[in-house]
Amino acid sequence: MADLHIDDFYKDVARSLTLLYSSFPRKIILYVEDICGPDSPDEFGLHCPRFQSCFSTLIWLADTGYLRYDTCIRQEALDQTCLTHKGFTLLSSRIPTADNQTPPYPSRIDRLRDTLKNGSSFALEEVVQELLNQP
Repeated sequence: MADLHIDDFYKDVARSLTLLYSSFPRKIILYVEDICGPDSPDEFGLHCPRFQSCFSTLIWLADTGYLRYDTCIRQEALDQTCLTHKGFTLLSSRIPTADNQTPPYPSRIDRLRDTLKNGSSFALEEVVQELLNQP
């Protein structure tokens, strides 16, 4: 059985980090809709589970030290969001190679962007796990 919610988590992490990197060091409003797509709340105003999971991913990234924000705008966005020092240095760092050859990507953000654009969900999982496992 495939854990599709975990695939969505990896995609949300990748999209969030690339959006924040592209605006660094400026603080932005990070809209959930920009990461996982539009949502139509139900008759009670509740977002679909996919939208809620994406919002929770943003909160998790903040709780684990990759981004910071000032306030939540309901469950729709994080206001004044920026990468932390940890997030920025991780994404801008070079990818080490064992044999001192030129790596295929100059930095981790380049690899993340390319994998997000051209890679499979398995490749994206590998790249995001590698990022999250860095000290």
